[in-house]
Amino acid sequence: MSDFGGMEDLLQDFLVEAGDLLSGVDNKLVDLERTPNDKGLLNDIFRGFHTIKGGAGFLNAAELVTLCHLTENLFDKLRNGELAITPEVMDVILSSTGSVRDMFGYLEQGVQPTAADPYLIESLRQAIAGNLSSGHAAPAPAPVVSAAPVVQKMAPAAPASADGLDWNVLFESVTGSASAVAPVAVAPVTIEAAPPLPMHQTNEDLASKSPEQIIKAAVGRRVTDKPGASGPIGRRESEKQRDNSIRVDTSRLDQVLNLSGEIGLTKNRLNALRSDILNGRSDTETLHALDLAVSQLDLLVSDLQNAVMKTRMQPIGRLFQKYPRIARDLARNLGKDVELVLSGEDTEIDKTMIEDLSDPIIHLIRNAVDHGVEETQERLANGKPEKSNVRLEARQEGDHIVILVADDGRGMNAEKLRAKAVQKGLITDEEANTMDERQSFNLVFLPGFSMASQVSDVSGRGVGMDVVKTNIQKLNGSIDIRSSLGKGTTFIISLPLTLAILPVLLVRLGDQPFAVPLSMVREILPIDPVEVQEVGGRATMVVRGEVLPIMPLTTLLGWDAVQTPEYGVLMQSADQSFILAIDSFAGREDAVIKSLDDFRPKGVAGVTTLSNGQIVLILDMKELLGAMGDTRGVSRRALLAHMAAPALAA
Repeated sequence: MSDFGGMEDLLQDFLVEAGDLLSGVDNKLVDLERTPNDKGLLNDIFRGFHTIKGGAGFLNAAELVTLCHLTENLFDKLRNGELAITPEVMDVILSSTGSVRDMFGYLEQGVQPTAADPYLIESLRQAIAGNLSSGHAAPAPAPVVSAAPVVQKMAPAAPASADGLDWNVLFESVTGSASAVAPVAVAPVTIEAAPPLPMHQTNEDLASKSPEQIIKAAVGRRVTDKPGASGPIGRRESEKQRDNSIRVDTSRLDQVLNLSGEIGLTKNRLNALRSDILNGRSDTETLHALDLAVSQLDLLVSDLQNAVMKTRMQPIGRLFQKYPRIARDLARNLGKDVELVLSGEDTEIDKTMIEDLSDPIIHLIRNAVDHGVEETQERLANGKPEKSNVRLEARQEGDHIVILVADDGRGMNAEKLRAKAVQKGLITDEEANTMDERQSFNLVFLPGFSMASQVSDVSGRGVGMDVVKTNIQKLNGSIDIRSSLGKGTTFIISLPLTLAILPVLLVRLGDQPFAVPLSMVREILPIDPVEVQEVGGRATMVVRGEVLPIMPLTTLLGWDAVQTPEYGVLMQSADQSFILAIDSFAGREDAVIKSLDDFRPKGVAGVTTLSNGQIVLILDMKELLGAMGDTRGVSRRALLAHMAAPALAA
């Protein structure tokens, strides 16, 4: 049951407004750290946080109000010049905004937030008192177990043994019973708080566990976790909540309403003409009026479709605004001086794509800060400025959105990439010798590939870039890499403007049409058996000097060929080009995609309906090729087996 009975609408309005305000506060705090004397910026931050506190007060969220009030007091002293902005003060403030965001998570579930981490509260009070000087953190309170999903620092009091932590005392405080277990030698730890232990866990259940297991269970850690290890920045997968709300400019809704009204008038006109025709009127004037009405309806429906699409478009800046804080925190953890520069925040993109872009861009920014950007000493030795720049840019090019993540770091060494891939067994020596620079850069997208010598909380497991590419491809997009040794690396993401409407090419196998994304189509060409050559056991054709494999659509679908494939569609994605062999084609259409959420066969991105009412499957070419396991095509003999007898003779 919700703790906000009767206030659900107010709660939702607060979460939307306060979420935007808090993101703005985070970004301005990052700017403030670079320009600590900017009083206007500090006043903006103070007002934003004050507004959040006021909204929390209306909701009777006492613990949120308490945290906001303390942080607001610190802002007040900073803007009045009573305190100076130091890295330690900024760390406390950013920890506070992070805790506020965690409390929003409780509110989203209709639950009043629990108290903030006592260590954070004490640190805020020490900062307000001016006792948080450089190199001196606020004293930590006695360790407690809180239900709030925030990070707690656990600092032992007077140590009872050489290990600095009395496990017997902690065991007794949790279970209510004494234990004579020898102390466990561990270092002081940083622990994550978790919800209280389940009620069905009795003291007898707990008594069967070791003190270390009890304490870790109480604070949400596994026995295998390493004390002192902090997890990567960002939410865990299970904590993510998709935002299904959308903000629409009222002028766009007015346009939709006006078009709907005009369509209604045209419908009435068509009904009147239909009655006239049914009553026997078929003169030239009536037919001309019918033709005009149908043409007008076609134009209005097209305009309405475009207007509705615009209501789905949102500025990508709402996605970008959370990244400066992420880049700042990661750079500080790594001891680097990095500034994230944003550009093109007004570029609009389909709302449904914004959520799915979040993780790929986070991976790319983390990769740029961790791998791309050099250490300070290395930059200075190479004649570069101490501060490095990571650029996040969005722009529209035609019917696509292009997103760039670029750094001015060390760049990528193609030779080292190939050597590392061979060492890990991801490619053979022969494959490495045939790779050009672009293909070498794309090795970073292979599952399991990583240039890191050690696995850390940030990187080294070889899964991040693989996830990036997979998620981008799910959005019918592509990703490419440009890099210059010693100058930096740029990742280029290209995405369609919207996923609701997809330009497609209609191809046929016999009488059955299929739709393939037009973004992958380069040209259509006839397949002449004489021009089909065998290369490496595969059927290929030479197109303007490039040898391309031929892949029959029947093979991809697992169908039996019933007639000669007469045409080939030259298709190209970010990492491969091939010729799709088909029977015929039926032109181009802008397909309105209907997703198959409950039942989605492999290789099918969705369905659309043609003007004649026929349902057509939209093929996911990347998934079909991946399911084949070998994208080089089929043998010449297998391909020509589908050809007619005269073709075989040739």
